[in-house]
This record gives sequence, C-alpha cells and structure tokens, in this order.
Amino acid sequence: MARQSLEERAEKTLRDTDAYQVPVPIHLVAQRLNLTLEAATLGDKVSGLLVVQGDRARIGYNSAHARVRQRFTISHEIAHYLLHTKKTDKAQLFIDKELTFRRDETSSAGVDPEEVEANHLGAALLMPRTLLREEIRNQDMDLDDGEVIELLAKRFQVSGAAMSNRLTNLKLSF
Repeated sequence: MARQSLEERAEKTLRDTDAYQVPVPIHLVAQRLNLTLEAATLGDKVSGLLVVQGDRARIGYNSAHARVRQRFTISHEIAHYLLHTKKTDKAQLFIDKELTFRRDETSSAGVDPEEVEANHLGAALLMPRTLLREEIRNQDMDLDDGEVIELLAKRFQVSGAAMSNRLTNLKLSF
C-alpha cells in the first residue's frame, strides 16, 4: 500500500474509533476494533504478536518493555490486523521479534514489505501526520532543536527515536 494511503488509513481508523487526539489512546483503538490486549512475558527477543482466529483477535505485547515501546508494538500489531489478516477460519499468527525504529538491513532493503507497511501504519496511528503538523505549528517548534523532538515524543507518548524517524519520514525535520 502506498505511503499516502497508509497515512489516510491511519487517520480514518483513528476517527472511526473516536481516538483522534494527542496522545492517541492506542488501547482504546484496539478495544474499539474488538482486539483483545494482553501484556505477557515474551522473552528478550519478541516485542509482540497478533493471533487471529475467525472473528476474534488478540494482541500480546512484551510486559518487560518500556511503555513507549509497548504502545508502538500494539500499534504495529493493529496495523498487521488492518492490513494483512485474511477472512478465513484458519488461525493466523504474526510474531514480531526485536521491533526497532531504526532501519536495519531487512527494512532498508525492503525484504519484508508486510513489516515495512506495519511499521509505517503503526507510526501513523501513534503520530498522525495532521496532528503532528498541528502540534509543531501551534507550538512554533524548531525541529532542528533536539529537545523539541524529545518534547514531541513525550507529548505523543513515543520514544525519541520513533519521533525522529517519523519526522524524517514525513520530511518535517533536518
């Protein structure tokens, strides 16, 4: 799916779930999409997972991770649910290991398009383009100031790395 379409899909999903605000109440988005959330001990290597069986879906996220990372994991799994699940009676499983905000060899090479899409939609759900631009404009922020990125990250309840990556992808900084 094209980046523009993912941005539009994120905004529509947030409006449809009555969650279009800063910070985005991602748990509420999941609830309104009828997704069950469960914090779980998933070990060091797994950030989250999505299990879909029929019309029921459950997102598990790593209880040992920082809250901002848990929020991104939940958002990423919601993105998988919206983009990649099929209408079938067969169980579907998505497992995300060591989810990172920085580009790695796999994401930069575009080896797994579903993961790239889920990362993009996940970021757009947590940091909606329009709300992000409004925040920057209303606060008259200078994006060349590293402290501003941290301030935005706190406001949207994401990590500094996630915010920096999002601003770069939207061509709003540097």
